[in-house]
Amino acid sequence: MGGHRHVDEGETAKQLLQRYLQRGRDSLLAKLEGVSEYDARRPVVPTGTNLLGLVKHVASVEAGYLGDTFGRPFGEPLPWFEDHAETNADMWATADEPLDAIVALYRRVWAHSDGTIEALELEAPGRVAWWGEHGDVTLHQVLVHMIDETSRHAGHADIVRELIDGVVGLRTQGDNLPDEDAEWWAAYHERLQQTAQHFR
Repeated sequence: MGGHRHVDEGETAKQLLQRYLQRGRDSLLAKLEGVSEYDARRPVVPTGTNLLGLVKHVASVEAGYLGDTFGRPFGEPLPWFEDHAETNADMWATADEPLDAIVALYRRVWAHSDGTIEALELEAPGRVAWWGEHGDVTLHQVLVHMIDETSRHAGHADIVRELIDGVVGLRTQGDNLPDEDAEWWAAYHERLQQTAQHFR
């Protein structure tokens, strides 16, 4: 589904993990394409989840996991992650944090993280301070964690974007969905609703 390669002859385990991490990064940013500053920030569920906040959050946690964890701090201040920051400050962008600036931050984090990945072996040790007694990790473990983290939030962004303007797909409109028209989708939705009705 989606037409993406899953096997690459000669690819190392580290390259494979990095490729899947990049795939998640690209998918997350794709959800910002074509949206206004307003729609990028608009909370569409009661917990306030919004597209730009998801990108800001993932950029911030990646900076920690693939930076501080391995003694390679990202080097730019992330005040919304400080101990004194207000609750959930990393999950939304303030009025003086433009969409382009958050995207640029995320791309700088990628570059720094990719430097960590390139410099270290998969079994290189690190320490996730905020994990307490379970904080001793390897680069391998952290890469798996960041793939999971990024993909989870990219999935959130899928739903948020669909709620905003109906745009769906992995990277482009409908690229990983059945090729059906609006009438088919409406009938499909109704069929699911009718099936659910049996359990009310």
